Amino acid sequence: MRAVLEARRKAAAVRVEELEAELGRVREDLADAEEVFRRRAIGLEQYLEALAEEGAPADTAVGPSRRKPVGPRRAVPHRENAAGLEDLAVDYQAVMAAAAEAGADGLGARRAAVVLGWDSASASRVEGARARLKRLVERGWLIEEKPGRFTLPEREQPDDDAGRPGGGS
Repeated sequence: MRAVLEARRKAAAVRVEELEAELGRVREDLADAEEVFRRRAIGLEQYLEALAEEGAPADTAVGPSRRKPVGPRRAVPHRENAAGLEDLAVDYQAVMAAAAEAGADGLGARRAAVVLGWDSASASRVEGARARLKRLVERGWLIEEKPGRFTLPEREQPDDDAGRPGGGS
């Protein structure tokens, strides 16, 4: 009886090892597929933004998606046309929060890549983060007073002087 139980235990251990190896391969495949999906989603977002800037109808260029959307994919609105940060996509909101935390020092592209959950050692990821920061500058959400350092515009700071009698300087 002991030999039978020992053989079953060994068979179960071998099966666990096989499944763990397969799980590792599946995780690698999933990571690769997610990376491809992420790149294509960014490409589509950039394409739709370019169409929106040209005034072309985006509906005619792209048919309905068969996949469930991962999250809200919206073009970055111009600051003057937006009610607030809630009009930005979640990843842009995270970048804006990081810029606010950075204060006068400004937010760099590497730090923005980290905020977005990307590998900051990858040049393509850092450039992708820089492109998002530049897009926020173009739309009036951020300013770039020093090259590579992105900060909130002065108007984002509370303007307490406006309500004071005599202008309050």
